[in-house]
Amino acid sequence: MAVVKELIRTESNGSISFGDFTLNEKAKKEDFKHDGDIMKVKTYNEITRLEKNGMVLYESVPGTAVTGLKETEDSLEFTVEGPQDAQITLGLAEETGYDVKVGGKDIGKMKTALGGKLALSVELAGAGEVAVSVKKA
Repeated sequence: MAVVKELIRTESNGSISFGDFTLNEKAKKEDFKHDGDIMKVKTYNEITRLEKNGMVLYESVPGTAVTGLKETEDSLEFTVEGPQDAQITLGLAEETGYDVKVGGKDIGKMKTALGGKLALSVELAGAGEVAVSVKKA
């Protein structure tokens, strides 16, 4: 299992990795600077939450580990890992349509509401890790 022991880090390709679902108690790291943004991560076995400039970018229940998260103006891509299936909420643009792929499979178009939240489920039990891709439609 590829947990991020330092809670959050920048990878050599400019993406970020974060989360440690093996922790029994909450751990957090604040004021992590990445590409001019301020990131905050809170993680343990029950939840993993990443905030960017005070707004939720990623949240999973239960906790997960995310590697290679890359965000552009039109997309968000990452690989998620955990010991069991997870519900993921992404903070994206308000009232916008997105094409969503999980594990390479197109799961269709989804539209965010006024708050810009997009929720999806990922099957991790037995799979280990799954790639997620969300692109503006």
